[in-house]
Amino acid sequence: MEKSDIGVYGLGVMGRNLALNFNDKGFRVSVHNRKLPGEEDLLQKFANNEVAGTNIEAFEGAEAFVASLEKPRKILMMVKAGAPVDSVIAQLVPLLEEGDILIDGGNTHYTDTNRRLEELANEGIRYVGMGISGGEEGARHGPSLMPGGDHEAWPHLQPVVEAVAASSPGGDACCAWMGPQGAGHFVKMVHNGIEYAVMQLIAECYQLMSEGIKMNSQRIAETFGQWNSGRLESYLLEITADIFRVRAEDGTLVLDHILDKAGQKGTGRWTALTALELGVPLPLITEAVFARTMSSFQQLRQEASKAMHVDRKQLQDEGLLKQLQDVLLAGQLVAFAEGFWLLRAAQKEYCWEIPFARVAESWRGGCIIRSALLDPIAEAFREDPDLEHLLLAPAPAGMIATMDESSHSAVAGALEAGFPVPAMAAALSHCDALRSSRLPANLIQAQRDYFGAHRYERLDQPQGTFFHTDWQKQAGSS
Repeated sequence: MEKSDIGVYGLGVMGRNLALNFNDKGFRVSVHNRKLPGEEDLLQKFANNEVAGTNIEAFEGAEAFVASLEKPRKILMMVKAGAPVDSVIAQLVPLLEEGDILIDGGNTHYTDTNRRLEELANEGIRYVGMGISGGEEGARHGPSLMPGGDHEAWPHLQPVVEAVAASSPGGDACCAWMGPQGAGHFVKMVHNGIEYAVMQLIAECYQLMSEGIKMNSQRIAETFGQWNSGRLESYLLEITADIFRVRAEDGTLVLDHILDKAGQKGTGRWTALTALELGVPLPLITEAVFARTMSSFQQLRQEASKAMHVDRKQLQDEGLLKQLQDVLLAGQLVAFAEGFWLLRAAQKEYCWEIPFARVAESWRGGCIIRSALLDPIAEAFREDPDLEHLLLAPAPAGMIATMDESSHSAVAGALEAGFPVPAMAAALSHCDALRSSRLPANLIQAQRDYFGAHRYERLDQPQGTFFHTDWQKQAGSS
């Protein structure tokens, strides 16, 4: 029997669609799914329906599944992150041989990937953590892929994964080797943090449109559709415009019937927590995570709206849409800048060689945050691979400058009218703090020295030289 090029373990929506994608690209595929008590038999369902007429073969037993693969075996695990991945690894390792390759395609925390790679290296197994973005549609027809881990696996894996990845507008595969250890899953985590930020920015635009200037759904759809061109062209704007066109049987907007509690799987929170651990300020991404968390307190918000009732002011239609367009563009730039700043910090902390320009190019197609802005971002990192902060590059800095006044006006008007715009405000505060040659942190240092004798550095002395003042004594004597 002819051996398969790759195996897919786990036949949820993503696993099934990736298996079909591999088949479409001419690869032979083996699939397996471990059925737990009470669960639907996804393997049998897949075998009885989509597998017919393909080069996909379903295997009931793990032994036969592993034996069906060409050596070195390549197995893509598409199971829930956490303990299920460890369970699958424990099942497969006794069946594998030295040089075989295990790929985790789930939303795994990068530290788990670091641990598993080290453990499996002792067994002679090459381990890869591969971030996958694009959802159900992307998995079926071309996702963005972010592999990292044991580099010796890459020559064997590269032809297969590049073939099924999405293509950028320039025709390149939206797939690149992101670096050693958990770099692939780290990049995917950052991708999701940016995704949180952009979605929150768009949601704030929606609230200001619908409640602030009383735009109807048709006009909102048209506006988002118009914005989805030029520098603002993106997948998230495209689907947002579609959402405002979908109506229920009674003619009402489906969106109006959806409870305002946003779910989250944790990757945005991981991004914010990792930023704190690495000492990188990500105010926009963090506020986007907090905004989702705030939305989950729906009953508390209902009570607070009665206890602290406020009449929101009507916003002026004239000029506001252009301001919102500018603040959305500026906010998206800041979201990407924060993400790449965190990647830079990870590269320094873990001695990874992350290909920043290729990261941007890999996000240009297939993934949820694909956007026209990624073209100038990739160019900025091609021109300066060591760029510390994206907003220092001429093109992004120039874009921010041209939108500065209108963006601040939009946020000021929203706050004055009583609308919460945490993501918009955080994006602008990031820019304003970054370009401040002097911040009021000198007062914080004085306070710390006053109550805790933590000492401080002086402007007129070499950095690294510390001083202490007896503030209470000297204040009392003045």
